[in-house]
Amino acid sequence: MNLTFRQLRVFLEVAHQGSVTRAAEALHLTPPAVSMQIKEVESQVGLLLFDRSGRTLSLSTAGEYFTVHAKRMLGALRDTENAMNRFKKLEHGLLTVGMVSTAKYFVPRLLALFRQDHPGIDVRLSVTANREALLALLESGDCDLAVMGRPPRELAARAEAFAPHPLVFVCPPGHELMRIGHPPVAALAPYPFIVREQGSGTRQAMEKFFTDHRFEPRITMEMGSNETIKQAVMAGMGVSFLSLHTVGLELRSGLLQLLHVEGTPLIRGWHLVHLQSKVLSPAAEAFRYFVLERAAAHLKQHDEGLLAPMAA
Repeated sequence: MNLTFRQLRVFLEVAHQGSVTRAAEALHLTPPAVSMQIKEVESQVGLLLFDRSGRTLSLSTAGEYFTVHAKRMLGALRDTENAMNRFKKLEHGLLTVGMVSTAKYFVPRLLALFRQDHPGIDVRLSVTANREALLALLESGDCDLAVMGRPPRELAARAEAFAPHPLVFVCPPGHELMRIGHPPVAALAPYPFIVREQGSGTRQAMEKFFTDHRFEPRITMEMGSNETIKQAVMAGMGVSFLSLHTVGLELRSGLLQLLHVEGTPLIRGWHLVHLQSKVLSPAAEAFRYFVLERAAAHLKQHDEGLLAPMAA
């Protein structure tokens, strides 16, 4: 069936009034327009919904059943409209957001944009060391929403992808690998690797990439901080594999360079996650809609131009 909410409203008004003429008056329509809508509804359903006796209409058995479902559908629409109006008028509330450390490079900017529309909402941010710590925060109920890369299988949670997440190899400026246009993975073998700690999403993505390419890196340092890793790479202590969203400033300023390794950038996804058992507050629902609608465009603008040489 291809019915509209307008047609359902007309049907219910005719059912209530028992007359096309009275329904037309109540709806501020002409009787022919109402009759046409009723005929279209019956055509879509494939059944007569009214028993006709002169100008008097009464619901048929099929019409009685249809009325129940029509009221449910319009009720759901009203609930949706009320919820959206509540978000539009949202003035106060508390929003708690947890995130892996890699997300701290863009989530605060999203929250700043969100609070321009909802200045009365108080925000609490929790930045965890890695994915495992964030899952513990989510499971304990200490955050409404969590921003992470790989969606959790360990919890009964709803995960919604909202933006691409490119992962890249980086090196200090002038590194000898830069002389190779697109080095194969095997070309990384002689060089020391500085990597994130076990349990981080970046580390898991890197290990899968190397497993898929049957390559074992020479790991010389393991660190739990993107900032420390970047400083070590800039100091010439090795190369690394990081989220593009963590190195934008260093790439633009020339402090780091992208290694255009074959098969990269490795594209994963950013996800917004909440427990299925948790009823989101109006503030959390409003932020959820904001992220799903606007975050991808914001991140695309932030990353614009950084990957252009890799695509060339």
